Amino acid sequence: MFKGSIVAIATPFKNGAVDEAKLRELVEFQIRSGTNAIVPCGTTGESPTLSTEEHERVIKVCIEAARKRVPIIAGTGSNSTAEAVALTKHATKFGADGALIVSPYYNKPTQKGLYLHFKEIADNTDIPIILYNIAGRTAVNIEPETIAKLANDCKNIIGVKEASGSLEQMQLIKLGCPKNFILLSGDDTLTLPILGIGGVGVISVIANIIPKQVVAVIKAFNEGDIKKAQELHYKILPLAKAMFIETNPIPLKTAMGLMELCSDEVRLPLCSMKEENKAKLISAMKDFGLLKEKVTA
Repeated sequence: MFKGSIVAIATPFKNGAVDEAKLRELVEFQIRSGTNAIVPCGTTGESPTLSTEEHERVIKVCIEAARKRVPIIAGTGSNSTAEAVALTKHATKFGADGALIVSPYYNKPTQKGLYLHFKEIADNTDIPIILYNIAGRTAVNIEPETIAKLANDCKNIIGVKEASGSLEQMQLIKLGCPKNFILLSGDDTLTLPILGIGGVGVISVIANIIPKQVVAVIKAFNEGDIKKAQELHYKILPLAKAMFIETNPIPLKTAMGLMELCSDEVRLPLCSMKEENKAKLISAMKDFGLLKEKVTA
């Protein structure tokens, strides 16, 4: 169920509030473009600055808009175990198909603490859970041994979104976990290499603006057309790198604004791009063919 191109959907804002009408449009855009699943309230969705009420509402709106046409994997992580349990229960009640749960940030738990955190969530919910490992955001890496122990001990922990950047670590996860444990790329620049070591897809930032192309890379790989997958991957690569000129989702929201997909509004402490970085982003978008030449920073 959870494979292929999965978009970590941005949360559109309008004058400081969640723009629900635009969010529904974005869900429709993704489904029309062939995206395989949608993740609301991830890092790209600016979940840390959503109130609890907004967080639950964004998930509910995405579920309603999708109408079971694609799975909705709700971002329900927190650095408070009790809050993560509560958010996951609410997502389950609303009809989410799965939950993406980031490792606790700021607390800096030990590996034992990480294990107990995720096990507590799994023990208190029935929904399929995908772990989200991104030490660059959380300060703690979920070690392969910890992931393997969770995968073997908790039947509803079914996969991991890996954004450690370490292909060696991902291979160790594949070795230590059950054969049906899902490995998903958490980095658009590594999707193709991760497919090559047994990954089944990506939870993507760049699919917000080029969903058809991300779908095409995975489709070509799965059909055995490695040359075509490589060509598509290398075409996307410069644009994917441009999405991280500044902290995600600042460049993404800027790009979405330029493409008139939604407002470029982000919430503090995120802010608008430096002009020199925006110029680099615009250049990458033009090179990809997303913008006309007249657009300037």
